[in-house]
Amino acid sequence: MTNFLPPLSREGLDDLTDYSALVVTELIANAAEHTASGLVRVSITLPDKQRVRIIVTDTSRTLPVPKKADADDEHGRGLALLDAVTQRWGAKATSKGKRVWGELKSEAAV
Repeated sequence: MTNFLPPLSREGLDDLTDYSALVVTELIANAAEHTASGLVRVSITLPDKQRVRIIVTDTSRTLPVPKKADADDEHGRGLALLDAVTQRWGAKATSKGKRVWGELKSEAAV
């Protein structure tokens, strides 16, 4: 699962690998579940020596809305999970769809 994140260990951000994989998986799952988008693009950038920014872009302009899931609900926890593991996250409509992103910060990197 984490094969798509090798630059993180090269940058000393090993502590973010699992959380980054979780964010990528959750954002792609949300795009697949809640949009009819035929195209989903993932971008992973390193804005500085301590942060990883994961961006998922799709062709739907409908922005995600956090929901409160009940204990027996099978869905509705994705954005709460994103909020729990990222330092910050957001969504923005674009001319061709939307961009949803999450940013993780390493405490180990210098």
